[in-house]
Amino acid sequence: MKNLFIALSFILALSASSCQGQSQVNNKNVKFKKEKVMSAIHLTKKEFLEKVANYEANPKEWKYLGDKPAIVDFYATWCGPCKMVSPILEELAEEYKGKIYVYKIDTDQEQDLAAAFGIRSIPSILFIPMSGQPQMTQGAMPKATFKKAIEEVLLNNKKE
Repeated sequence: MKNLFIALSFILALSASSCQGQSQVNNKNVKFKKEKVMSAIHLTKKEFLEKVANYEANPKEWKYLGDKPAIVDFYATWCGPCKMVSPILEELAEEYKGKIYVYKIDTDQEQDLAAAFGIRSIPSILFIPMSGQPQMTQGAMPKATFKKAIEEVLLNNKKE
């Protein structure tokens, strides 16, 4: 009986050390993904008033405060279509880096801001050119539609 106990202990110790060795080998082969840097900029109401438009100071007139055209995505974390649009906007923010801003506003967190813009459906996307009035669209759109709007509305590169 004592010999059986010693043999079982030896087998358990051997298997534990081999599992530990295997774990160490596997850890060496694991490639860690780089954490993706977000290009879209999340805004609070205060930041919106400072960077985009101070509608409280100028309630009757739209005055864009930015130095580049912008897209503002009014979204919610629980919204399925918003989750589909989010990676597209991240890609576009990277593609058009230095040419436009891509802002995101969580309508659950910034209810006053969403109310000020009459957001009733999400995602709602506000396209803000450097001059002229902003244009609002609602619902998820494919990347090609976003690109066309960026080129024609924001960058004024209309194809004729």
